[in-house]
Amino acid sequence: MKQTLSILFLLVVVTAPLRADYEKEFIVVSGGPSLYQWEKFKFPPHDRWWANFIRSAGVRIQEIQAEQGPGARITWLVHRPSYERRMRQSEGPLTTWIANLANKHNVRLIWFSSTDQLINYLNAGQPRDRVKIANLEFFLHSNKACFMFDYSNEIDSGSKGWLHEDELGRINRGIFAPKAFVKSWGCHTGESMSKKWKRATGTRMIGAIGKTDYAPGPSPRLSRGGRWAG
Repeated sequence: MKQTLSILFLLVVVTAPLRADYEKEFIVVSGGPSLYQWEKFKFPPHDRWWANFIRSAGVRIQEIQAEQGPGARITWLVHRPSYERRMRQSEGPLTTWIANLANKHNVRLIWFSSTDQLINYLNAGQPRDRVKIANLEFFLHSNKACFMFDYSNEIDSGSKGWLHEDELGRINRGIFAPKAFVKSWGCHTGESMSKKWKRATGTRMIGAIGKTDYAPGPSPRLSRGGRWAG
């Protein structure tokens, strides 16, 4: 009887879940807007307002702070080349305004210029054995298989900066906290990319079936007939 109890005790100790001894990081990613020089010929045009992906990210940052407290570790990754090119439309010092908004919200702003820089931050921007990603959200242009950081910004109706679903294996599986919240607020992500994200990272990503609309409200909403999946 004593031997049986000892075995049961060992089984309980061995199979008990480990204590969550890690810090949480909350990451928000903003892609860039399209340029008027190409979009003015389309109906409807993309990104009449330069701050579609900035305002919505700022609103989400405030929501995270309300949920997690003012001391939450929040990192805001923004695709800098897109806003530098958009500044040529004489809309003002956009990169300065974005930096001021990050200071206002008291969050860490990191500019990125390439997909490699984004992935490197996710994988190793913090010591991922101690700081796990608890929240990761994307505000940008996308299609069912690809995040596009600069859609219609450097070339008309295309992108030179993207993360394709077939590249998701570059993201390390161990960087996420258990039950991490991951969501794409871009168009069509839930139609294919969400499934491949789960397969590659082991973490669920919520994405849209159909299009999302960034205007006129502060937060993106699904277009008619759309739904969230993932």
